[in-house]
This record gives sequence, structure tokens and C-alpha cells, in this order.
Amino acid sequence: MTERTGLEANGEAARPAAQDTALDAMRRLAQLQPGEKGSFFTSDLSVNEFLLVREAGFRPLGLVLGSSVYHVGLQLGRWSKNQELTKLSQAMYEARELAMSRMEAEASALGADGIVGVRLDIEFKEFGSDIAEFIAVGTAVKADGADPGPGGTWLNNKGKPFTSDLSGQEFWTLIRAGYAPLDLVMGSCVYHVAHQRFTQVLSNAGRNVEIEPFTQALYEARDLAMSRMRAEGQALEAEGIVAVQLRQHSHTWGGHTTEFFAIGTAVRPLRDDHVIDRPALVLSLDA
Repeated sequence: MTERTGLEANGEAARPAAQDTALDAMRRLAQLQPGEKGSFFTSDLSVNEFLLVREAGFRPLGLVLGSSVYHVGLQLGRWSKNQELTKLSQAMYEARELAMSRMEAEASALGADGIVGVRLDIEFKEFGSDIAEFIAVGTAVKADGADPGPGGTWLNNKGKPFTSDLSGQEFWTLIRAGYAPLDLVMGSCVYHVAHQRFTQVLSNAGRNVEIEPFTQALYEARDLAMSRMRAEGQALEAEGIVAVQLRQHSHTWGGHTTEFFAIGTAVRPLRDDHVIDRPALVLSLDA
């Protein structure tokens, strides 16, 4: 017996239109001329985050975004077998990567050094339960007095603006401690967890017992997602990855097919010493 589930790219015919949309966005951004101090900007940073990003030596240029709409398709998987659905893993990754690359293109059009506070979301649309939009949103920033370290640039080793999902407070702390973000790195694994046979369900009834095939499947799926994220960080020659999140989503596939998604910010050292300011003691004067 097979289970019908999955997500596949259906973007070849639609890709030229998506490219036209991206070109229109970059033309609009170019007209803003954000390189001059005092120019108008937009940002989804909170007031505190905005002020701390400025304190860290960066000024916001504008809110940048990227979008990729994918069609949810089918992939066959055996009910009785633990297995990664590799085509779906690849599709989920590619859809997010398209959204990220379009956001980065907007930031580059603004002359940004990086993007802070990135949010990467998935929304299944009402105009089709099998259609999902992958959205990347963040605030493009330009170095304004911040020292990029020995390399002399805030761009990563791919020649692109750095990306980070750190909050404004976390970004300020990272810079003050002598580290810089390189890129938002991620790994995806869509995994089918085998169904139990009816005899297995009956044999476990009323017992406290580990379901070893389930444990093995979930452990392997998480490890695959984490290892792919680590590989991206190593390709960037990062010192490490901070603020890692390991998310689990079933999306529209049902309870036995799950995506494990690992995401975090790869970082590099700005200097050899990493002195972190001690928190100051604040006494309230309120009664």
C-alpha cells in the first residue's frame, strides 16, 4: 500500500513572471536612493531594536522581501517503511532558497551590507490547499561606522549581504562581543514515519513501551536536517552557528509525513578578543 503525499516545484512556466516581478522590485528600490544619509527608510524592527542596531554601527535602508509560490504535488511512499522523501526535502529547500535569494537581491539593489531580523515563513493559500507561498522578510542595513574586521567587508564569502534572524538586541550583543553574522543557514528533511501494523498496535495496548521504529525515524530525520545546516555553515568558513532552531511541520501531508527544518545564523570572529560587557546593576527609584 502507498501513501500519496508531497510537495513538488511547478515553477518552470511561472519562473519568467517571477523574474519580471523581481526586476520590477529592484527598479523600485533603486529609485529610493538609500545610500544618502537621512534618506527615508522602512523597517519592521521595534523601536528598541532599531536603536540598538544604530548603536551597533548600522543604519536601516529598507524593508526587503522575497517570495516563491510552489504547488503542492504528490510523492509515493510505502506505509510500512521509514524513509526520507528526498524530492520533497529538495523542493522545500529550493522554495525557501528562492525566497531568500530574492530578498538578498533587493538588499543588494539598496547597497546593503546585510539583512537583520529575517523571518522565513510558509503560508498555504486559500485559493488552493495545495499551493504554498514561501516568504522571506527582513530589514536591509548599511554599516555606518562599524568595523568589519581584517577582511575589510561585511559581505560574506559568497559576495552577498549577510543575513541573520537575530533580533536587534541579539545582533547588538553579537557585534559588541566581536562576532559578525555571515548568513542564515538551513537544512530540511521531509520524512515518512512508518505506520504500525495492526498486530503491533494490539501487542502494545496497555503497555508502557518505547516504539523503537518511531524513535529511530524521528532521530534520523532531525539529524539529516541538522547535518545539512552544519554543512552550509562549514561552506561559509564560519566559526559556528548561533540561535539554532529545529522546527517540525506536518503542513498538509498528514500525521505520518513531517518536515524537520533546522535554521540558524552562521557567525565569524571580528577580532581575537571577545570581551562581553558585564550587565550594569540598575536600582529602581519607585517605591
